[in-house]
Amino acid sequence: MPPVRDSSGLLHLGGVSLAELVRPLGTPTYVYDVDAMAAGARELVAAFADAPHLVAYAVKANTAGRVIRALAGAGCGADVVSGAELRVALACGVAPDRVVYSGVAKTDDEIDAALSCGSRGIGAVQVESLEEIGRLEARARATGRRARVGIRANPSLDLKGVTHANIATGHDEAKFGVPRGDVLRAVALVDASPHLELVGIGAHVGSQFMSDGPYLESARALFEFIRGARASGRARSLAFVDTGGGFGVDYTGERTDVLRPADFVATVRREMRAAGLDDLALYVEPGRSLVAPHGVLVARVIQPKVAAVARWLMIDAGMNDLMRPALYQARHRIVAIDGPATPPLAVPWRVVGPVCESSDDFGEHLLPVDPPNAVAILDAGAYGFTMASRYNGRQLPLEAFVSGGSVVATTKRDSVDAWVAERVGV
Repeated sequence: MPPVRDSSGLLHLGGVSLAELVRPLGTPTYVYDVDAMAAGARELVAAFADAPHLVAYAVKANTAGRVIRALAGAGCGADVVSGAELRVALACGVAPDRVVYSGVAKTDDEIDAALSCGSRGIGAVQVESLEEIGRLEARARATGRRARVGIRANPSLDLKGVTHANIATGHDEAKFGVPRGDVLRAVALVDASPHLELVGIGAHVGSQFMSDGPYLESARALFEFIRGARASGRARSLAFVDTGGGFGVDYTGERTDVLRPADFVATVRREMRAAGLDDLALYVEPGRSLVAPHGVLVARVIQPKVAAVARWLMIDAGMNDLMRPALYQARHRIVAIDGPATPPLAVPWRVVGPVCESSDDFGEHLLPVDPPNAVAILDAGAYGFTMASRYNGRQLPLEAFVSGGSVVATTKRDSVDAWVAERVGV
């Protein structure tokens, strides 16, 4: 569940008061409701019923072991985009054959790691160019493993105005995926190699789409590729179609029309049956939708600054802690962690962080005229800590994990002294 207020106005996440939680831990601190994340994953997995499938959690959204283990326990595999993410997923108990590995520039070492784990390597190395097929074949030959291959296709969609340009990946100018006109050639290259086995064809068109339109358009392009490959006598070993992830999250808290991943699964399964492809498993790669609504970033209010042109509220969390507003012009709701949701004496405050950049700005929010001691930035469970940095010599935020109504684990607070010593010592 998203955060809720009790009768006294204290904001709770997963049954834990954020004010009580951060008192000993300090700020900035990410807080995650791990139980709610797992419940969302179970709901999505259940939407497949008995149909063959894989819900491959996009690890880049939140790489915390507590989160990955909880989602794996709820029936998820993993979608990884680096060798480090692969190692984390495997160490958290995700079986190798339930891992898919995407990425446009995998190193030879990363490919070797993917091929060498388990008895057959991971479930699929997803190639994103014709050139990568040759590299993967060479590494499979060198490691003595027959690589299971997925082809990540670029469906060449017009995505202008549908989502932010920085998170649209299924258009012609994107670096991602095998170009639409080369997909059948890629199938032929993989099929022709004794060191490669084609197991999947997929696409990922981008993130934060609020309706199923782009996803279905992409899925139909995949169906076209598969029918074309089968018509030419190829892709006999094909086992799955992967429609990617990127399901949108309502950061406003007001929309009622946001696509539910479970509803998309039902729709695309019907389209697969109509296309004669019901023999294939359906893979999806959700990340944000599983974790974003169930995490908050708690920050202390340092001071107000009032001028004729604006009122600023300065907090101790900045763009180094939560990059999305600066990078994507994203807007997260910000609320006081105690008091009514809409205080009677609320005024617009421009909430800003301490980083020496004009883009360190979380936007304007209605907050009490007398500033609260601390605020929560909502829907911050995805692409928060994973994108954090030590820019300006600031600490990385702490993370706290809530389950069963209590805090079950925390990370260690980053040390400014350690950063200073490291930088001085080089």
